[in-house]
Amino acid sequence: MTDWDGILARNGPAVWRCAYRLLGRREDAEDCFQETFVAALEAFARGPVENERALLLRLTTARAMDRLRGRYRRAKREGTTDWESLGGIESTDLQPSDHAEAAELSGLLREALATLPPRQADVFCLHCLEGWSYQEVADHLGATVDAVGVLLHRARAKLKTLLAASAPDRMGSGRRKA
Repeated sequence: MTDWDGILARNGPAVWRCAYRLLGRREDAEDCFQETFVAALEAFARGPVENERALLLRLTTARAMDRLRGRYRRAKREGTTDWESLGGIESTDLQPSDHAEAAELSGLLREALATLPPRQADVFCLHCLEGWSYQEVADHLGATVDAVGVLLHRARAKLKTLLAASAPDRMGSGRRKA
């Protein structure tokens, strides 16, 4: 019998932070959180899980990236370019101009992440956003540390190119780096 209360207590906050960090909207993060645990039920039913936290964060990242891709496909079809409406960050510590800039950059990063191949996006999110080591990412994905390094390098290069094309004045000023 799986101790879901314990799993939720131990891993729920990390799953929430991952979903919210990637999606930037409370409603989307809530949906992603629920979808993650529904998928986890299925995964746990198939057999024993070696690292529950890794599985949950991987499921969260995959579901969040799917939502982001869908969000940007809809925005592209509808011609939406309001970054705040696409999932800008929320913070009361920022000045209004800082909030607008952060929301725009956050939206640009989300849009760029949504265009990466899924494996590159997963590696980037797990390493750069969740703070996993190369070895942890490699173990979780069943890849070598070298493969993780290559995927991360490719993801960063593509993100840098995409972000530079989307915000050339910011990227050239030295204030922000991909």
